[in-house]
Amino acid sequence: MEIDAITWNLFHGRDFPPDPRLFTWRSRLLGTTERNATHLQLNRDLLDGFSQLLCSARWHIALLQECPPRWISPLASACQAVAHRSLTSRNWLGPLRAAAARRNPDLLGSWEGGSNVILARDPLADREDERELVLRRFPERRTMAFARHGSALCVANLHASGAPRLAEQDVLLAAETAVAWAGQLPLVFGGDFNVQPARSALFDQLTSTFQLAQPTAADAIDHILVRALAIVEPPRAWPPEARELPCAGLAVRLSDHAPVAARYRDRTPAQSAPCDHRG
Repeated sequence: MEIDAITWNLFHGRDFPPDPRLFTWRSRLLGTTERNATHLQLNRDLLDGFSQLLCSARWHIALLQECPPRWISPLASACQAVAHRSLTSRNWLGPLRAAAARRNPDLLGSWEGGSNVILARDPLADREDERELVLRRFPERRTMAFARHGSALCVANLHASGAPRLAEQDVLLAAETAVAWAGQLPLVFGGDFNVQPARSALFDQLTSTFQLAQPTAADAIDHILVRALAIVEPPRAWPPEARELPCAGLAVRLSDHAPVAARYRDRTPAQSAPCDHRG
């Protein structure tokens, strides 16, 4: 079968127009909508917009970072997927933070709390194992979510630290653990690595030591690597307009990260026709 995968940092469910002048204190404090000739800056709860974009995308496995915990269940339900979550940082007093974030997402920002989430659609929705690895607790909690989907595939999703040296350590620890947990099964290993291949030898090490390949692009920080899967379409970032939604005759650009998509094929003999789930 062929497996479509995406990874996407959701920016805590916020919009990110290309014009920085639309980020005003009036918008941040009062929730006022700002606009220019092409884009809006909304500063409002955008669960429906993110759900719409995710549901319409082609994937069997979706790796999400900076996902508001309150979004996990509705996103999974909207996409007809099962979810495995790993909470990251700033999740204490969750209900109070969630209520504030609904009213003013930009003012609260990352202080709502976050999570790494694995969403899986049929035929990979059956899960036989779920695990979490805490990569570090300081300066903030970083984790990897891991899930085994039947006897077919293992999936790992992480968001590494922002500092390059710490990020490399996080990714190496996550890779070593994910490969050990996966055993002989194929592995999809992705997320926001906060490391660019052009600036680090990390990806050469991931290939030589763990047989994980291939990164998205030389200047990318969001990656999907695989082991024991054939690469049909290598990981590529969506163009900016692909994550935009129409609103009042203008565009709303979701997140400050572009989704990255790739397609893989199981190297074992096919037992059934390939599944192409398009939401």
